[in-house]
Amino acid sequence: MSVPLTLLGLLERQASHGYDLKRDYDSYFGRGRPLPYGQVYSTLSRLARDGKVVISDVEPGAGPDRKRYVITDRGATEVDQWLTQPVEPEPHLQTVLFAKVVLALMLDRPAGDYLDAQRRSHLQRMRELTELKRGGGLVDALLADHGLYHLEADLRWIETTSARLDALKRTVRP
Repeated sequence: MSVPLTLLGLLERQASHGYDLKRDYDSYFGRGRPLPYGQVYSTLSRLARDGKVVISDVEPGAGPDRKRYVITDRGATEVDQWLTQPVEPEPHLQTVLFAKVVLALMLDRPAGDYLDAQRRSHLQRMRELTELKRGGGLVDALLADHGLYHLEADLRWIETTSARLDALKRTVRP
């Protein structure tokens, strides 16, 4: 997730204070990983330095003054370019899951037990995401679907790898 570009996109929608940007970011994109306030304001500072946002007005607040940020043409151009470029497909060829299985086999440890534990962990997370999908709105459902599809792919890999453990062991531990 590109925090600066996401904040720029939120600003293209409407001028906002840092507090409002954090709330919207967390609501739509920060599930389980809310954006720290310090990161919001340091990112806005860099975006202003780079000419991608400007401060339109400053209002007194209970604490520090509240600054309303507005996206510039330069920032809007960057958002447009970012939105129109496809995301690089990630083949996940260097995953922790794969590394643990191979190392377990190399070290003559029970890789099958590890895969069983990982399967249980994936199934538990799938239950949690299914519950989120049932109890949430459309945004929650779409995010849950994305996670569920990735977990399903991992489970297929776990099953395939479990079936090939003996052959893999012969390959990594001749």
